[in-house]
Amino acid sequence: MTLSCNISKNIFFEGLNALQNITSKKTTIAILSNILIESSDEGLFLTATDLEVGLRIKVPAEIIEHGSLTLPSKKIYEIVRESGSTLININETENSWVEIQAGQSLYNLAGMPSTEFPEFPEFNEETFVSFEAHVFSEIIDKIIYSIATEQENNYVLTSILFEAEKKENISYLRMISSDGHRLSIMEKAVNTDIEKLTLNPTTLIPKKGVQELKKFCENRDNIYLSCEKEKLVIKDENAILIIGLKEGEFPPYRAIVNAVQLQEKIQINRIPFLEALKRINLFTEEIYHTIQLEITDGKIILSSQNADIGNAKDEQPIVYNGESLILGFNCRFFIETLQVMGCDCVNAYINSNKSPCLLKSDFDEGFLSIIMPMQI
Repeated sequence: MTLSCNISKNIFFEGLNALQNITSKKTTIAILSNILIESSDEGLFLTATDLEVGLRIKVPAEIIEHGSLTLPSKKIYEIVRESGSTLININETENSWVEIQAGQSLYNLAGMPSTEFPEFPEFNEETFVSFEAHVFSEIIDKIIYSIATEQENNYVLTSILFEAEKKENISYLRMISSDGHRLSIMEKAVNTDIEKLTLNPTTLIPKKGVQELKKFCENRDNIYLSCEKEKLVIKDENAILIIGLKEGEFPPYRAIVNAVQLQEKIQINRIPFLEALKRINLFTEEIYHTIQLEITDGKIILSSQNADIGNAKDEQPIVYNGESLILGFNCRFFIETLQVMGCDCVNAYINSNKSPCLLKSDFDEGFLSIIMPMQI
């Protein structure tokens, strides 16, 4: 059977756009750069996978003849994006080639047989739990910046730890990220009874999966989520996202948090401090971004130096009555943390000249960040 259909440009473009990040990954398996297009009585199913993350989207279309094929994801996306027509016509010809008519434009595009495309994973339909989509977006926004890059040797740190907990009859979702030099935690209360959600003892979501989960939750009111041993499944009535989970032991984050004593509080105005950090960062070394923080009664002095270009110093008022401290930190870590916070006043806790810094605020409920010191 050969596929033939008509589909709205805007609907097709929106579906293709949602798949681009999954198919953009460089791969030695050619078929993974393609999207699978399958017809059904309800329209078209568009599917992309990199074998770690898979997304299937249902879009309305006029089906003339049923069939399935795969097309290069980037090229079909570009064709639809640049089209001046409101309607796209797709007709499969011989050997997985397709003829694409868009107004006065006609394209012939080489595809690959759908039989070569990986099968979409099966999942249990009975274990889904409903959540408000914005909860995941808000949690991910607070922790995604401190996930380790793919160059990290400890691959566990290239994932986030996902937890669910019930405390005093209130259900919470929690995500934790760390790159070994800093730690971010965000938890948020949810209306769902969390006891209906069964997570693995250690549920590790890879960074790309976290990015796609956030993207999936945008412009949606509610999602359904299920966790199985090897995968996380998220869906609504028109789309299914499957994320392969990692295995391993995440660092004992609770012990790290508990090691910081919340006794002497340093109160800092967030925006002026953030702006000062950006200025000071102009004179840090490019790799480590080391700055010195000198903390005394009523003020914090920030300083940095670069052997090639010079040095910088800035001073900000604070509320603090403890012992004087002199510490070294990665300036970029402070900047990225303060950028995801929304408070006017941030509370910092530092126990000694060699201890980490814990940041949190009354406004950013459920969020805290710990930044490890550096030698200066």
